[in-house]
Amino acid sequence: MATLSIAVAGSSGRMGRALLEAVLHSADMRLGCALEQAGDSHLNKDAGELIGAPCGVAISADVEKGVRGCDALIDFTRPEGTLAHLAACRRLGVKMVIGTTGFSDKQKQTIADAAQDIAIVMAPNMSVGTNLLFKLSDLAARVLNDGYDIEIIEAHHRHKVDAPSGTALHIGDVIAKALGRNLAECAVYGREGVTGERKASTIGFATIRGGDIVGDHTVLFAGTGERVEITVKAGSRATYAQGALRAVRFLMEKKAGLYDMQDVLGLR
Repeated sequence: MATLSIAVAGSSGRMGRALLEAVLHSADMRLGCALEQAGDSHLNKDAGELIGAPCGVAISADVEKGVRGCDALIDFTRPEGTLAHLAACRRLGVKMVIGTTGFSDKQKQTIADAAQDIAIVMAPNMSVGTNLLFKLSDLAARVLNDGYDIEIIEAHHRHKVDAPSGTALHIGDVIAKALGRNLAECAVYGREGVTGERKASTIGFATIRGGDIVGDHTVLFAGTGERVEITVKAGSRATYAQGALRAVRFLMEKKAGLYDMQDVLGLR
């Protein structure tokens, strides 16, 4: 396989640096472009210097010029930025791996529309272990469908701006669908004061923010006399980066379409 040219969005951020390191140390990929938003203090500097490995690729804010000629763009930024990058990739025929979360339904539809022209992997979590958790949560919900209360607990670093995490919401959606429920109607996102007894049909969410926690997710099925817990704890952002590279390799065989990590890992 020829060496793949990869563009990385948000390259100076925590996840961006993890992606840079993964790409620069990959045997079958090279860094074709490193993007940051206009005004960022790292613009025009060598992207590799962010991880102590100068590579000759300068950080740029010119999306159109940057992604031109690249095989794929990996984007773990914010919804507005991702959609701007998506428009450029669609025009230029560049595939995308999207790990950004927090999209509105309308924004998700924009991505689905773009997937008619380019191949996209979009997932709220690129970790292989977490995607296995999604599959196990579906199975557990179908087996423990009566007499078990379901709670989803997630923990992330103090800098995360959305809650619950996109991963936690996706877990909830997977479970709700397995049980024939609508998450929008059965989710409980916070409890305070005299709440009354827990309703059996609800799916609860608990959010923790603090320190430098990379990402912990636990699904709890609490029954009478026993509890079943499925937990994945990420110790490094490298796990998300490696999952993203795996998604890029998957996309190389696709001309168009919208996929997720369940497709990439063959878990359908």
